[in-house]
Amino acid sequence: MEAAEEMPTLEALAEASGMSRFHFHRVFKATTGVTPKAYAAAHRAQRVRDELGRTGTVTEAIYGAGFNSNGHFYATASDLLDMTPTTFRADGSGASIRFAVGECSLGSILIAATEKGVCAILLGDDPGALVRDLQDRFPKAQLIGGDRGFEQTVARVVGFVEAPALGLDLPLDVRGTAFQQRVWQALREIPAGSTASYTQIAARVGSPTAVRAVARACASNPIAVAIPCHRVVRTDGALSGYRWGVQRKRTLLEREAAS
Repeated sequence: MEAAEEMPTLEALAEASGMSRFHFHRVFKATTGVTPKAYAAAHRAQRVRDELGRTGTVTEAIYGAGFNSNGHFYATASDLLDMTPTTFRADGSGASIRFAVGECSLGSILIAATEKGVCAILLGDDPGALVRDLQDRFPKAQLIGGDRGFEQTVARVVGFVEAPALGLDLPLDVRGTAFQQRVWQALREIPAGSTASYTQIAARVGSPTAVRAVARACASNPIAVAIPCHRVVRTDGALSGYRWGVQRKRTLLEREAAS
């Protein structure tokens, strides 16, 4: 699939594997956590990103990534890149991201948002490190200090951290692979005060054997609390690693249980 200029059909993939179409599709999804079609789409998206980074023009990148026409590419460009190809080629140059760093009982907190919605909620002990993390994610985007209106978004996030009963319903700009998106959506469906195991989440996204892939998706989540990866625990109920520290995870769960 990765070597092919064009995506092989499911029939061709199954035949090359010596399996039926149904069996190949089931085994592939169980092994990778995504369908062959989603895997191919994610790989093509990466090829587009790579080509945009090293070719002279967007047109060269389109054909270098295996698209047969400009029209086909531009019809899917936004889904592939989460922004226009010209903006992506400039590493986010021209994109505006508002952000603010505040303090809460869990330490420092950074909230950032594009025009689409919140794209990052980061927790830590060093405000400067949080800003550097945001810069690394969007190296050439225009980072703008939040205005008074944005401060209301910050206040809502901090308020939820301190008092989960308030709830948190914000528009999000979520960027990730097809599998990550499915996992993160499943996390958002876990009610406050409840938890789910990695095994349960894997089953809910239709990939019961992809437990490790679910754990990696949780660890890759850039939007703390709004995408509540802190509500995922081990099968025995024990707290496992948390990107922003196990103690923060414990505190969040205790507050949600109490409310």
